[in-house]
Amino acid sequence: MEAGMDLEDEAYNIIRRHKDGVFQNVIWKELDIDSRKCSRIIKKLLDKDLIIREVGVSNGARTYLLKAKEEVKEKYDLLLSRDLFSACTGCTGDCEPEYCGRLSEWIENLMVENAEEPGEAEEDMDIEDDDEIGEEI
Repeated sequence: MEAGMDLEDEAYNIIRRHKDGVFQNVIWKELDIDSRKCSRIIKKLLDKDLIIREVGVSNGARTYLLKAKEEVKEKYDLLLSRDLFSACTGCTGDCEPEYCGRLSEWIENLMVENAEEPGEAEEDMDIEDDDEIGEEI
C-alpha cells in the first residue's frame, strides 16, 4: 500500500481498476485485512455513493460484486465551445452549414479551445493539409 493512502482509498482504487467489477472477498485478501474490516470500508464507499454492490458468488461462496460508479459527464458539455452552445442544436433555419455564420463562430471557438491545450491543437486541427476534405464540401 502506498504511503499516505488509507485502506478506503486503496479499496476504491482496486474497485476502479476492475471495470467489470471485483468480488469483495478479493479486496480483503488483497488488502490483507479481515472480511469484517473490509465490510466497514465498503459500507463507507457505498455511503459516499462511489460504488455499487451486487450479490454474487465466488468459488461457491456468497459475496458481493463491487463496481465503481462512472463519473457522468453532462451530455450538453459536448455541445459547448467556450461560452457558445452548438449553433445547430435546436436550429430551425433552413441554411447551408458551410455558409452559416453562427456555426462558423462555434467552430472557430472549438479551434481556439483546442489550440489552448498544448500539443493537441496541431494534431487535431491539421485539416488544411488534407486536399480531399475541401473537395468533399
